Amino acid sequence: MRIYLPSTLDELDATGAVPSGAPGGAVASFEPRIVHAVTAALRAALPDEDEEGLEFVALLAAADEVLLRLAGRPDAPRLRLVLSVDVPEADLTAVDDDERAPSAAQLRVAVKRDDIVCAHVDEPAASADVERAVAGDSGAVERLDDLDLLWYDATELSAIPR
Repeated sequence: MRIYLPSTLDELDATGAVPSGAPGGAVASFEPRIVHAVTAALRAALPDEDEEGLEFVALLAAADEVLLRLAGRPDAPRLRLVLSVDVPEADLTAVDDDERAPSAAQLRVAVKRDDIVCAHVDEPAASADVERAVAGDSGAVERLDDLDLLWYDATELSAIPR
């Protein structure tokens, strides 16, 4: 099952193949966390949406979740990063929380950098709006909603601009 893992660039850097001069040592994986996917709840919420549309909604929900992660990581680069990863459906648990998007699921296992299929990230020019959005500026959140995330293949992860 394809999941959309909300992450930060400093977390990605910590998993290995860090750009030269980046702080910290390499760790093996991304810890379990709330991710987004095409869940039964999402299908029920959007019954007329096709598979591609459902995946896009899950990706956008993960991008919103990144803002929460960035709020707790003041030294992380101010760009949203969503990693696409394929995992067995058994590695996910449904999240029954009205405060969360219907695409939310709990990832119960760690995933390795080698499991990443691709990454979706803001262009560097969006960093000021990401910073404002993390601080609670709803106008910045709306501007971010209008931006497309850039796509990077798994082989290009170390080339993502910071």
